[in-house]
Amino acid sequence: MEIGKTTILQAARTTDNGCYLQDDEGNEVLLPNAYVAPTLQIGDKIEVFIYKDNDERPVATTLKPKVELDKFAYLEVMDVNSAGAFMDMGVVKQLLIPYSEQPVKMEQGEKYVVFCLLDDETERMIGSGQIEDFLFTEDIDLEEGAEVEILPYKKSELGMNVIVNGLYQGLVFFSDIFTPIQIGELQKAYVKTVREDGKLDIVIQPQGYKNVIDRATQGVLDNLMKQGGFFKFTDKSDPDEIRKVFKMSKKAFKKALGNLYKQKIVSLDKDGTRLIKK
Repeated sequence: MEIGKTTILQAARTTDNGCYLQDDEGNEVLLPNAYVAPTLQIGDKIEVFIYKDNDERPVATTLKPKVELDKFAYLEVMDVNSAGAFMDMGVVKQLLIPYSEQPVKMEQGEKYVVFCLLDDETERMIGSGQIEDFLFTEDIDLEEGAEVEILPYKKSELGMNVIVNGLYQGLVFFSDIFTPIQIGELQKAYVKTVREDGKLDIVIQPQGYKNVIDRATQGVLDNLMKQGGFFKFTDKSDPDEIRKVFKMSKKAFKKALGNLYKQKIVSLDKDGTRLIKK
């Protein structure tokens, strides 16, 4: 059985301290009394998370961890001492982030994206904030336009750095951000470009003329109807104002207006845009 992983084990025997669980190879681990359900019977199979307690002994728990081995997670610092920062990982044991694994000094009460790994010397779970060290830039099994899951972890000068599918390094440029992106918040996104250096350019909206125009056109039309059939915006309007109100680029806005105009849904006046067919 592997430290830092959730697994299914079989109840093998009971003691005063709890129930010993067993894997297919006969290895045993204690499930303390606090996590032994009254209905648990010898021979039953149960899903548990395995970690090492303060005495370096493997132990099982039915609590659901917030992070597992070889995974990324957004965790809160519960304490800081001479050893490093200790983060809430959802079980009794807290996850140590040594100072050597902190790109910025972590503070109590703050949350950070970290990677969970086994310490080579102690075989205990520890965390690292050196995110790029654990991301792959080779053999990327993704194509442009693919839908992915991203975990934002850091702002840069160009945009928001994100973890893509828990494996790859990606970037959402500020110019492609039309709605807020929060660090630590998982969300759906799309691959814009697979770069030669193995990094990915990511966008939040699907790519391609049909997706962008359909989504943008509907958004503009919805806003126009909410305003009673007229708004002050035209293809000459300020790009920042368009981004603020419509959550899209000026280019997408102009295409949306053009689409509505061609369908004779709107008229493009000097002082704004008017709905002519509801």
